[in-house]
Amino acid sequence: MSSRLEGHDHRVSYFYNGDRLDCDACDRLHDGRYSCGECKFNIHSKCAFVLKTKEIRDHPSHDGHSLKLLTTGVPDHTDPKCHLCGKNTKRLLYHCFDCKLSLDIGCIVDHINSPFHFYMPWHHHPLQLCYFRSLRICYFCNESGGQGYLCLRCGLVIHEQCVSVFDLPEITHPSHVRHPLKLLTNGAPSYTKSTCHICGEDIGNLLYHCDNCKFSLDMGCAIRKPLPVALPNLKVHEHTLTLMPKFISFVCDACGTDGEDVPYVCVQCDFMIFHQYCTRLPRVIHVNHHDHRVSFKNPLGPGKWRCGVCWEEIDWSYGAYSCSICPNYAIHSLCATRNDVWDGEDLDEVPEEVEDIEPFKRNDDNTITHFTHEHNLMSLSKDSEESSFCVACVHPIGSYTFYKCSESDCSFILHETCANLSKKKRHFLSPKPLHLGLLSNNSDYQRNCSACLLVCCGGIVYDGMFDLLCSSISVPFIHGSHPHPLFYLKLVGGHFKTCQGCGIKNNKVVLCCVKCNFFLDFRCATLPLTVSLARYDDHSLTLCYGEKASDKYWCDICERVTNSETWYYTCKDCGVTLHILCVLGDIRYAKPGGKICKGVELLPNNRSTRPICNSCHFRCQGTFIVTVFDKVKDSGKVEFYCSSSCFETRPLPLIYLPEYDTICPLGSVV
Repeated sequence: MSSRLEGHDHRVSYFYNGDRLDCDACDRLHDGRYSCGECKFNIHSKCAFVLKTKEIRDHPSHDGHSLKLLTTGVPDHTDPKCHLCGKNTKRLLYHCFDCKLSLDIGCIVDHINSPFHFYMPWHHHPLQLCYFRSLRICYFCNESGGQGYLCLRCGLVIHEQCVSVFDLPEITHPSHVRHPLKLLTNGAPSYTKSTCHICGEDIGNLLYHCDNCKFSLDMGCAIRKPLPVALPNLKVHEHTLTLMPKFISFVCDACGTDGEDVPYVCVQCDFMIFHQYCTRLPRVIHVNHHDHRVSFKNPLGPGKWRCGVCWEEIDWSYGAYSCSICPNYAIHSLCATRNDVWDGEDLDEVPEEVEDIEPFKRNDDNTITHFTHEHNLMSLSKDSEESSFCVACVHPIGSYTFYKCSESDCSFILHETCANLSKKKRHFLSPKPLHLGLLSNNSDYQRNCSACLLVCCGGIVYDGMFDLLCSSISVPFIHGSHPHPLFYLKLVGGHFKTCQGCGIKNNKVVLCCVKCNFFLDFRCATLPLTVSLARYDDHSLTLCYGEKASDKYWCDICERVTNSETWYYTCKDCGVTLHILCVLGDIRYAKPGGKICKGVELLPNNRSTRPICNSCHFRCQGTFIVTVFDKVKDSGKVEFYCSSSCFETRPLPLIYLPEYDTICPLGSVV
């Protein structure tokens, strides 16, 4: 960016490349500087800023009189020496005509951190040079950090390289060639919107504006990145698009969204785009809501189309993405290219390869080789294995068909349904494909599913992040607790949503019905509708979606009050009500002997006397007991916790520090 400098005939440009050169104003070495390519004039950025002030009224070395900027040296018959440092002044200096004394630019800069300030015509308070920390945001470019100028009265912050914009009070921009744009410093006028007409971002206080057309540009679009007049070779359109420098209301042909903006148009076929994002839409992509590739098509074509992501209707007269294999599948352009849907890869002209998603190789009718195990597995259906645990889902084999390792000394066993899980799948929980992998039961650390947040100790998961239940959900998700389909929502920016099932706030991912403001976390969405417990004989427990009740309900397991408005389990025959946590616990994929972390194991809660939890001080009710063994070998000290939650919130042991004469938690000592 070039600008005019007081006292110099040519335009100068700001550079910063690490080279240190002599400043032609103060004779000192510098790196960040303004340079003139025509006469090789270089000036320190601090000195250049000083020259923007033509008159200094309150310099501490000369109180009472003003100092005026001279650009042609000292007047005739005047002492050429600076009255502070004694050096001869140069062509650029400040002079007091009353006292006949002068100050060179170097001495002016030396006092820049004193009570002396700069007065600029575009700001009504004095400015002071300083170095910004990361929390300071430049009033001009909205970026933090760096060197610049600060107003101590109103908090204005501006980078020193951004100051030169005020040398351009009026510009002609290629996006609006009809009228010049004028610099405004107090925000957009009240009769127009406060966003940039090109990028759509909040325009801030500094902008260029046309009163005739009510057209505004932020500084980024006006100075740093002007829009090209023409866009050739786009993937969304076969012809070159031309910028129409006029603010109008219309519907974007690429995405079908209406709005007001400066469009790119194709005169040949009446095609218009106003989103800058839409001009860069890819032609062929993979989305995590569909197994096949989808391609951009404009227009989509006649038919009743519904978006495969948001499930809203698609106007077929505009552009969208469709699948060539599945004739009824289509996605809105903006839905398909969301960060949580698309992995960012454009597959145009990339040959499609057949993906290997088969989890096993069939050797014969009864034997397979699974990718998670080195030995062959045999297909069996024997009652003798009912109590064994499936390696994948860590549930008892029961009476289901299963595969077992052919080696006699190997206990690897899989349900037939678990053995058929795809080795690779596309799922809405991740924009990239998920890969199936074995989570070792003897791992030293627990894993929490990134969707339901429940603990997994062993089993098979996808990408080490998502358990089998959460990764089996598809959208739209139909649940008996709500009459409408539920869709995936990723929460960002610290936003929370309260689950209607458990009443707990979630800031990760939820399933939702936006129309009804209904939200469900993955833990509640994957709860079994019926559960059988041995203590209730053959009666099954049914999931109840809460109800309004004047009477108090009591959990038959922990004998504490149950909130009737949240979900709970009940037995229709016995009439009991049970907390969900008391029935299922908060450890989903585990079996006896599984490890939460080093030295912490899961033991079956099958003793005649249930131990008392060291955290909540109630008796352990769940299927497993989190058991902590003393790190000192054979000490015999054991702690019991009724759930993973109680274990994680356990009070840390206290130790005495004699050097500080204090007691503190063990975990706080470094």
